Amino acid sequence: MDADSAPARSRQGWWWKALLAGLALWLATIVVTSTTHNTNLIPTLILLGSFLVPFCVVLFAAERISGTLAQLDAFMAFFLGGAFGVLGASLLEGHLDNSPWRYLQVALVEEFVKALILLVLGRAVVPKTAPQGALLGACIGAGFAAFESAGYAFNAAVTSQGIDLGSLLQSEAARSILTPLCHVLWTALLGAVIFGAATRTAGAATAHGTTDGAHGTTNGTHSRPVANESPRYRLTGVVLGTFAGVVVLHALWDSMQELAGDAAAVVLGATGPAARGAADQLQLVFSGLYVAGLVLVAAAGVGALAVVLRRDTGENPRRARGSASGSGAATKPPR
Repeated sequence: MDADSAPARSRQGWWWKALLAGLALWLATIVVTSTTHNTNLIPTLILLGSFLVPFCVVLFAAERISGTLAQLDAFMAFFLGGAFGVLGASLLEGHLDNSPWRYLQVALVEEFVKALILLVLGRAVVPKTAPQGALLGACIGAGFAAFESAGYAFNAAVTSQGIDLGSLLQSEAARSILTPLCHVLWTALLGAVIFGAATRTAGAATAHGTTDGAHGTTNGTHSRPVANESPRYRLTGVVLGTFAGVVVLHALWDSMQELAGDAAAVVLGATGPAARGAADQLQLVFSGLYVAGLVLVAAAGVGALAVVLRRDTGENPRRARGSASGSGAATKPPR
């Protein structure tokens, strides 16, 4: 089945229905675990809390994908991207040293692994448009976030004094709220740019072929429709710049706690014993700077993704009109 004959996806709003049902189930599990002190329910809490929001992201994407990108591909991207992503990142991060650049190194490794998975899973997708790349990237980022959050939740729960249910729930709640603004957003942005670059290449090839047809060229390779073929990836300056930007956003996000702490000390002009004497004020300033920093990083990512998608939306109608006019010129009978 080609992209033009693919059936339209039905939008039943399963993502928010699953979110509400899953949230109720998660809260019920918390109540039962707290009441019964049954540690066998801890894995259930970890899985529900870590996978609920990322899985709803996949449901959101599955109702909006089109072309040859099937709904099953979205779920495969979620599980394969998550499992292989955390495994690959763990293997590569094991060789990193504890240097001042560790946040940048970790961000580079994790974004490289996710980008590699995106390239592999999206190689045969038709059409390669920025929205489709964003949806596929969001699924991969959601999978990575789910598996990573499960690990953090497990580490928060297991302590030397036994199971710390409060730390577990705090970790899951914080990471669930922030999931759409970190791994999901970063990989969606990179996927949109990568697919958008490939789409523009295919459009240029189509336009070139129809132009030759207008001048009477009978070369079959130019008149062959390339819109239904899988465009090749292009390593452009925009793609490289977006990857670098995503790595920087990731590094800033991970290091925001230390950056906010240093900035708070500078703002108050207090270090060492003086800082300890103004602990309450320092904590207040730190919290404000930390939240403000996360908001700025998230806003930068959302804004960049919006620009990429808006640009693609504006180019597609022009590309379609150009292709249609070119086809008309190519089929015009000679005088």
